[in-house]
Amino acid sequence: MGYVGSDLWELRQLVGHRLLALPGAQVLVLDGEGNALFQRRVDTGLWEIPAGSCEPGSSFAETAVMELAEETGLTVEERDLEPFACLSATEHHVLDYPNGDRVHAFAMCFVARTRAGSLRAEVDEVVEFCWAPLDDPPTPMHGPTVEVLRLFDAYTASGAFQAG
Repeated sequence: MGYVGSDLWELRQLVGHRLLALPGAQVLVLDGEGNALFQRRVDTGLWEIPAGSCEPGSSFAETAVMELAEETGLTVEERDLEPFACLSATEHHVLDYPNGDRVHAFAMCFVARTRAGSLRAEVDEVVEFCWAPLDDPPTPMHGPTVEVLRLFDAYTASGAFQAG
């Protein structure tokens, strides 16, 4: 499901554009050659990794599975998601959308190394996809994705869950 008609959209009809704190998930999809999947947003033209807000009653992992499938057409099992970081720092994850909505997102970040399906853009949200090396992602990049890549690099180097 796209934004219109979602629980978040319905909430926005009641509270307008004010800052909301929302849980969500981000998914760093890796192929076997060290490349990550990036998608370019319709509304901003920025590159990012698949991500989205939790629907009521859903877990971080369920949200990751759902958002990845909705935005990309790819499927992954919850057991194949590896949590590596949480993203909550206001300097990295307060989002101002072109329509005026403001969100302070609290996201669990997962890496997925296995997946099924074929790429298919969710037309309301995604313009195109690309696979790119983690050290040479496409630009311009969405700010939170820059931070997620930094956290993943720290996780890879230390093996320790990262908080940012």
